[in-house]
Amino acid sequence: MNTKKIKQYSGMLALLAGTAVLSACGTAPQTLYQWEGYQPQVYSYLKSDGADAQKQIDAMELGLQKIEAKGNMPPPGYHAHLGLLYASAGKPDQMVQELQTEKKLFPESAAYMDFLLAKLKK
Repeated sequence: MNTKKIKQYSGMLALLAGTAVLSACGTAPQTLYQWEGYQPQVYSYLKSDGADAQKQIDAMELGLQKIEAKGNMPPPGYHAHLGLLYASAGKPDQMVQELQTEKKLFPESAAYMDFLLAKLKK
């Protein structure tokens, strides 16, 4: 092969490699979790006296429906926070269900979820 053809091939290879790199950069990464208003609800809960727990439960349940409708997962803590809201609203059965869901989805939270569940039994 002569040097002229080698330069042509190396130029085409460089162009193809550059195109591949640029096309990979243009693809948006898939998010692992969908938050859907979770952070504002936690903030609202922490800055208030918890008097409007049912309003926050409704907002988080609606957010959860939107997350699931899109085929996404809620972030870690979503179900746990929802469970604590249920506890504030005097609904211990729903609290247990949400804490169990959190534990199932995020096994690393098991120790803390078990701690909260043990507090409920006392």
